Amino acid sequence: METEVLIARQLITELLDRMGVKAEIDVFPGEEGLQVEIKGDREGILIGKHGRTLDSLQIVISRMINRRSDKPVRVALDINDYQKRRANMLSQMALRFGEEVKKTGRVQTVGPFNARDRRNIHVALKEDASLRTESFGEGEMKKIAILPNERKESEGTPE
Repeated sequence: METEVLIARQLITELLDRMGVKAEIDVFPGEEGLQVEIKGDREGILIGKHGRTLDSLQIVISRMINRRSDKPVRVALDINDYQKRRANMLSQMALRFGEEVKKTGRVQTVGPFNARDRRNIHVALKEDASLRTESFGEGEMKKIAILPNERKESEGTPE
């Protein structure tokens, strides 16, 4: 993994230099691969609207690293802790919608979201036994339905 860290640091430094962005780059092995953290003052350019530029940069950086690496490496990119802030915001939003579903008994639909954002929402509501979540739609951007977890009539009734 040390080789991939060096490759990643070099490639990202070159990419940011070409973009005219000065930033601190930290690359280290993470839970599922390489974790790349970029800290700089031009986060808007790197993150883009709703994180779309960040998602694209992550794909480009991942492909660049994997072309030079002997084995496939998963890359997670974060800029000025944007991913952490977004995950927290999505969890709070999911909990608010979950409370609304419990109060009204009506399904709430949110999205569309990319896979990472959908996962954050599913995880935020996973522990609440009175709710369930389902992703639906086509392509990468899908919506999520937050539903009351109704017991089936056959459950819990003696025969």
